Amino acid sequence: MNKAIKMKKVVSLILFLAMSFSMSAQDKKAKDLLDKVTTKIKSYTNITIDFKYALNNSKENINKESKGNVILEGDKYYLNFMGITKIYDGKKSYTIVPEDEEITISSIDEKDENAITPSRMLTFFNKGYKYYWDITQDVKGRKIQYIKLIPTNTKDARKEILLGIDSQTNIIYNVIEMGKNGTKTTLTVNSFKTNQPLSKNQFTFASSRYPNYYINKLD
Repeated sequence: MNKAIKMKKVVSLILFLAMSFSMSAQDKKAKDLLDKVTTKIKSYTNITIDFKYALNNSKENINKESKGNVILEGDKYYLNFMGITKIYDGKKSYTIVPEDEEITISSIDEKDENAITPSRMLTFFNKGYKYYWDITQDVKGRKIQYIKLIPTNTKDARKEILLGIDSQTNIIYNVIEMGKNGTKTTLTVNSFKTNQPLSKNQFTFASSRYPNYYINKLD
């Protein structure tokens, strides 16, 4: 074999190994940072978040923005978003739609991987994704480190997710989802408060508050 060709192959192999090592190291950095986020989230008794949600699709000329807030405590949550209130008391989910004067009551199977629970809202990235160290951005003096998540399920409608994490606090700043159809959704945390005093009835649904509502029980 020509020495030049042989040397070229050896160099190519060395570069490949070097790149593989670099990627492996970056993936470990990503995993370590995600573990820090998970540990931080689980250390709080409760969390209150105000957020902004944006949906964009240039091909379909869609640009929508809305705001919301959610209170999380253990296996319970109270969510207000797009005019709808959703309460989960740890056993049943209550979806309240004032516009239609309708309430839907259903149970949530904790074993269902698609079920929305507090722990999955802020630590969804722990399962079902490959993750990679991505860019760092300065946002109003805050160093935001992005981790790129690639869904392992090929049927997932999302192409990739960028998870922005505040490097100083290890708290999620934003989540950017890129759909395979060109749709981009961005959830940005405007306010993140922890261990707030909550009413003992914060996650309790009372039908008496909605006397004229139609109640739809799914189970």
